[in-house]
Amino acid sequence: MRRKRRQRLPKEPVVLDIEKLSHEGRGIAHLDGKVIFVEDALPSEQVSAVYTQRRDAFDQAKTQEIISASPFRVEPPCEYARVCGGCSLQHFEAKQQLAFKSEVLHELLQHALADSSYEKLPALEGPLLGYRRKARLAVRYVHKKSQVLIGFREKSSSFITVMDHCEVLDERVSLLLPDLKELIGSLEAYQQIPQIEVALGDELDDAPSMALVFRHLVALSENDLEKLTALARERNFALYLQGGGPETVYKHYPAEGEERLYYALPDYELRLAFHPMDFTQVNAAINRLMVPKALSLLALDQDDTVLDLFCGLGNFTLPAARTAAQVLGVEGSTDMVDRGRENASRMGLENIEFSSADLATQDQNRPWTGRQFSKILLDPPRSGAIEIIAELAALKAQRIVYVSCNPATLARDAQCFRDNGYRLASAGVMDMFPQTTHVESIALFLPA
Repeated sequence: MRRKRRQRLPKEPVVLDIEKLSHEGRGIAHLDGKVIFVEDALPSEQVSAVYTQRRDAFDQAKTQEIISASPFRVEPPCEYARVCGGCSLQHFEAKQQLAFKSEVLHELLQHALADSSYEKLPALEGPLLGYRRKARLAVRYVHKKSQVLIGFREKSSSFITVMDHCEVLDERVSLLLPDLKELIGSLEAYQQIPQIEVALGDELDDAPSMALVFRHLVALSENDLEKLTALARERNFALYLQGGGPETVYKHYPAEGEERLYYALPDYELRLAFHPMDFTQVNAAINRLMVPKALSLLALDQDDTVLDLFCGLGNFTLPAARTAAQVLGVEGSTDMVDRGRENASRMGLENIEFSSADLATQDQNRPWTGRQFSKILLDPPRSGAIEIIAELAALKAQRIVYVSCNPATLARDAQCFRDNGYRLASAGVMDMFPQTTHVESIALFLPA
């Protein structure tokens, strides 16, 4: 079978009128009846763009010049924004970013639910910069540049952005980037460290609030280990090493103390421990708003029994236990279940159970089988929770709150809830990832 040849790209730029944004944040234009998705373009703008890809159904292009700018175009706060793939909306005014995300959410919900009406919740807003506490930074020594690069990939490229700081990363790690580049460049294994996993917690007591996990492809020499340890000591971060898969991660420095960072939920007098490789919310400020919002939508009281699905280390489970009579947290990862139990014990909460179950498949023997729950909360991955919605509906809970990191699967699942006897009562966005097109949202379902 002959492989279809790629269409040759025109070399000359074309002038395009941008009509609106796609759900991925690219400008949408039409030329000769064909849709063109245009990177770095905003609605109402006229731009000069060059083709980057041509397909039968649509083309793709990249803005070369702004001929007529949108009133909502702003100068990106980061000097690397036009190259770096870590952010894609820094050129869009912040309030308009949020309005765009709300439009994406409600457009998908309204399409899925036809004429159903529901309350549109006000957006939860937080800091626009310096918010990111979790990141995977790519590392590479580039011979042509004779330097080590550390950062995010360039837009639509495998190349690493040349950067010395990052405006969306927490300042504690952003300010560390030049030192990390210099350090890795001095190591014997300077070409064998492909990534650094970053995790940050709250600054509590005198313990490190930052952990860096260095992935290394060869065994590190004593000299290299001494250099890494010296920087960790000087800049007060916990140094972890990873020589293979996730199971090989271990704390190298400081040798004493547990392998934990912490974040606080002051509204509930909680301090949650987590391992640097655990999933935690990227944006601590939004998380502190999101947890109370979710629990207020659940309308918890002291007689409630709560089922918390995809519970992780207890981000919603523990706060819910401050009010409810009993809470069951269910999570697929046994490590996270152990962490949830650890946190419950640490906080002295005895009205919590944690259990492990595969929530991505249908199963007749669930941890909640044969039990009754008055309220349900779920916070699934991007793939959603379609496999368990019929089971949840059969529990006949008074309220179900759904926290989503993917509006497309939330819309699909909302339709499934409707088909199983629940109606969407309210929904809104939470700006967990400012400057990006990522849409985090929350929804309340009630019996129809």
